[in-house]
Amino acid sequence: MKKFVLFVLLIGGFSTIWLYLTERTGLLPLANANLDVYFTEDPKGAVTMRWNPLPYPCRYEVECYFKTTGRLTNGVPQLRRVSSSSTKEAAFQVPPTSVPMFYRVSAYGIFGKLTGTLAPAVHPAYAQPYKPDIILKYPEDAPASVKPFFAWHPVPGAVCYEVEILSAPPEKEGGTALSDKNHLFSTQRVYTNGWQADLTDWKDRRELYWRVRALTLEKKPIGEFSQAEKIVVSASAPIPDAPLVNTFMQMPDDYPLLYPVYQWIPMNGVLRYEVELLYSPPEEKYEKTPVPDRAWYRIANDSFSCYDEYKRDDPGMYYWRVRAVDEGGKTIGRYSETASFYVPETKERPYAAAFGDSITHGGGAISYSPANREYDYMTYLDFPAMNLGQSGDRSRETALRFEEDVLPYHPYNLIVMTGSNDLRSDRPAEEIISDLAAIRDKCIANDIRPIFLTLMPIHPQNIYTAFHTETSDGWRPKLAKINAFIRQQEYYVDLEPYFYDNTKTKLDETLAIDGLHPDIYGKMLMAELINEHRDLFRQP
Repeated sequence: MKKFVLFVLLIGGFSTIWLYLTERTGLLPLANANLDVYFTEDPKGAVTMRWNPLPYPCRYEVECYFKTTGRLTNGVPQLRRVSSSSTKEAAFQVPPTSVPMFYRVSAYGIFGKLTGTLAPAVHPAYAQPYKPDIILKYPEDAPASVKPFFAWHPVPGAVCYEVEILSAPPEKEGGTALSDKNHLFSTQRVYTNGWQADLTDWKDRRELYWRVRALTLEKKPIGEFSQAEKIVVSASAPIPDAPLVNTFMQMPDDYPLLYPVYQWIPMNGVLRYEVELLYSPPEEKYEKTPVPDRAWYRIANDSFSCYDEYKRDDPGMYYWRVRAVDEGGKTIGRYSETASFYVPETKERPYAAAFGDSITHGGGAISYSPANREYDYMTYLDFPAMNLGQSGDRSRETALRFEEDVLPYHPYNLIVMTGSNDLRSDRPAEEIISDLAAIRDKCIANDIRPIFLTLMPIHPQNIYTAFHTETSDGWRPKLAKINAFIRQQEYYVDLEPYFYDNTKTKLDETLAIDGLHPDIYGKMLMAELINEHRDLFRQP
């Protein structure tokens, strides 16, 4: 028995020495190994990053990064690490993202890191130039109906998209021009990352092709057309008769929105929709009539999203679905699939919360709602923060919501930004200042540290183009008065100077297309400035 134990110890010792020498002496060329990263995607758009495994027992660390705006680092964007994961498999399930992300893989043995520093790989949907990455596909074994849904990864900053139907692949892939020879149809009236086509005019064709490109507010291209995708069409395939819930690439977050937003891909030619909220999933799918005990419902103001006017703060699971309706309220087709979201119970005081109007609530580039968390500045903060924003707020509404929307959570720090909607009106600066002072006083009285953000300039011409609303001529002196008050507070972050265009007179449209709501890089810049002022925040 003693000899056996001694034998085992000797074998174990030799194995340890061999492993150490292998890792530390370059017996195997591990330090210079290329992991050959590549990506695969399933039919629902979920992306997996893979690489060739090393011929050695090890674990892998995957670090996730995005690039900063570069506006605080002399114009040079920096890679900022947002998370890391460890795995023994040569694969990593990429979290849903609508932001250009980068991933670096490193291998670790028993005695430390094996591989050298490898260049980060970019998420394939966001390689330059941007080409929308197709999600829904219709191969031979799963043919499309004559009215199929198309869906693609959203392109950062895109206001709308142009979809082209072709009889055959284009003469040249990519580019920004429509096909000369094979063009059948195109439309630029697509305002979300999906569209229901109508292929009835070509129902006798077995195969068609389609592609999509992103456009700005002025219908200028962002990047190029996607790779043309073949559609196998079957006249006998069932035609979708319900909206398609749009949770494609919806980014996860630490906290759900206090005021939810629901979004979907609309049915072709239908403009009127009704969303309903349930406390339990419906017993039947694809019904035509509402359930009698639904918690809430609302007719949508546009064709692909709906804002909930009530906060959803009771812990638990919520379910929602949407149906197309006619003027009489009757269902066109059936209800959509049921989607859900979870509200966790908040047992401890949150470190931080953000309180304000639509700039806080989220959304941007005209077509994206707060459900698109890439347009939420809290996504880019170095710390988790609850989103207590509500779109449409003026400073008075924000102040009046304090007791109901802030006090139940009692955060240590409250990031406050409200009054931007008042800039456009004739409401005097003194009234907005009074509302901000009221929020400050309520925070102090309840042991909450208020950290104010100065208001950003606006761009009246772009606001009119986007929303067809006029802006008061006196917005500049009003902005100056409000921000002068904010700069007198004990805790504030000065955003205003960083958001002007080259003329120093209005909001930089490269940060906010619609002249009011910062887009992705505008929200990133907001977070970068807040992150630089972490010393203002009270520690628990």
